[in-house]
Amino acid sequence: MTEQIVNNKKIKAGIIGGAGYTGGEMLRILINHPNVKVAFVNSSSNAGNLISDVHTDLFGDTDLRFVSNIPQDIDVLFLCVGHGDAKKFLAANPIKENIKIIDLSQDFRLAANAKFEDRNFIYGLPELNRDAIKSAKNVANPGCFATCIQLGLLPLAAKELLKGEVHINATTGSTGAGQSLSTTSHFSWRNNNLSIYKAFEHQHLNEIGESLVQLQPSITETLNFIPQRGAFTRGILASMYVESDLTLEEAQKLYEDYYNAHPFTHVSRKNIDLKQVVNTNKALVHVEKHGKKLFIISIIDNLLKGASGQAVQNVNLMFGLEETAGLRLKAANF
Repeated sequence: MTEQIVNNKKIKAGIIGGAGYTGGEMLRILINHPNVKVAFVNSSSNAGNLISDVHTDLFGDTDLRFVSNIPQDIDVLFLCVGHGDAKKFLAANPIKENIKIIDLSQDFRLAANAKFEDRNFIYGLPELNRDAIKSAKNVANPGCFATCIQLGLLPLAAKELLKGEVHINATTGSTGAGQSLSTTSHFSWRNNNLSIYKAFEHQHLNEIGESLVQLQPSITETLNFIPQRGAFTRGILASMYVESDLTLEEAQKLYEDYYNAHPFTHVSRKNIDLKQVVNTNKALVHVEKHGKKLFIISIIDNLLKGASGQAVQNVNLMFGLEETAGLRLKAANF
């Protein structure tokens, strides 16, 4: 156990970039977390403003205000910033060595970028690297698409059963594009609409590939990934298929055995739908057999298991807390 737990002290957390979607979700979890105290929330554009003036659903839950400075009397720092900005932030703002960092951008996810000055970042997918995360000082939180897709493929890779091309189609909600307004996130464009983007070239393919190789070093198969923008707010549904000699019963047992020790990823023998996981840190996986093809469906909330919820799951592991602490969240469902 860590010193914080032995002494019954709350872990002090700071948040950089607290005005965005992931920062807001982080706050919603941490202000009710039994073992964590939010020490400060940094936002250069909102310094001095009440957090509840930006995240209006938190009115009545917190009197904290955004700050422009970066106090270092903390145990862990969450970087809820845009891609490329985490590295810039750390270069401009040296953080004490004893402070653990969880980065939600893509800056440190790949092995080639996992070292920054004296800090080494561990790829923070608990279903892949739980033991390494427990002893990590710095964690690179996985991407949302990457999380959803990997959870659909890891059990096969762990048994070296990915032996053909993998075909993936995945649809994400509008919050996956971040809070800054763009043409493709504007309501009048997104509503009642569906589009494909970055076909076969999405940036999350790189981290998915590295994770699969970690489990199945001999893998050479192509991942054919077609990402879609959905006309809904949050969540990701990924459907995948691959050639497989497994029977349905063998595949179900393989997946159930792999995720048996992981509290947030569950294998359903019934078909699944997105509302089962929205507003939760859960991932649901369902497998079917169609001739020689194994068909896999994986679903998560992109802002929680795909971002802030997974980051809190990682901090729980890093500080020796119950892995589910603060994350027993109810699905919206309707």
